[in-house]
Amino acid sequence: MIGTPVGDFDYETKGQGYAAQRRPDPRIAALIHAALGDARTVLNVGAGAGSYEPTDRYVVALEPSARMRGQRPVTAVPALDAAAESIPFDDDAFDAVMATVTVHQWADTARGLAELRRVARGPVVVLTFDGAALDRFWLAEYAPGLIAVERRRYPAISTIAEAIGTEVSVIEVPIPVDCVDGFTEAYYARPERLLDPAVRAAQSAWGFVDEAATTRAVERLRDDLDSGVWEARHGHLRTQPTFNGSLRLIVGQP
Repeated sequence: MIGTPVGDFDYETKGQGYAAQRRPDPRIAALIHAALGDARTVLNVGAGAGSYEPTDRYVVALEPSARMRGQRPVTAVPALDAAAESIPFDDDAFDAVMATVTVHQWADTARGLAELRRVARGPVVVLTFDGAALDRFWLAEYAPGLIAVERRRYPAISTIAEAIGTEVSVIEVPIPVDCVDGFTEAYYARPERLLDPAVRAAQSAWGFVDEAATTRAVERLRDDLDSGVWEARHGHLRTQPTFNGSLRLIVGQP
């Protein structure tokens, strides 16, 4: 049963294809799992289709979207229908709490972050994007409206850091050239992939750009790829092993 959308994006009607397109990248996963430390019990908030959940610990997952819960693999724990702003567990209930690429979609970010800290005895681990660094990515040339919207959606890194711990580290996560998690910057060296509607459908950012603007961006990118303009400007990225874009891992200790 498809329910009422929670947060700023309607995953109930537009959340298709995430399990296929947004697979966990093992190198990013390694950083997240290391940040969880020796935690044996982990709460995954805004768990979506299950990306980046560790398999060697006891995990509880929360996900308010029925469509996203339905895309979780059979090997993952079933996700409870609950949102970050009202976590249905006692204080200090888990060794660690994780939230990956979800904080920008919450209805009340401050309340959600406070809830993460409340139920965690140890680290709170947040994977997100830094709105201030979004224009490092060449897509800003083609879809400036998308970048502008995304910049407004993402909470400031300092806001997240202040809410999740007294000792906090912010890690700039390098994006591998062959990254299998299909967020926009994952294709920094594979621009052709962003011409694919199925790829864009698994990136919520495009849901905030009107159809005409999306068409213009895609057509301009296609034209520049065909003419060699993109290659002349950005072709060096095709052989660049990693890209330091806006992806950030924030780890807060109590």
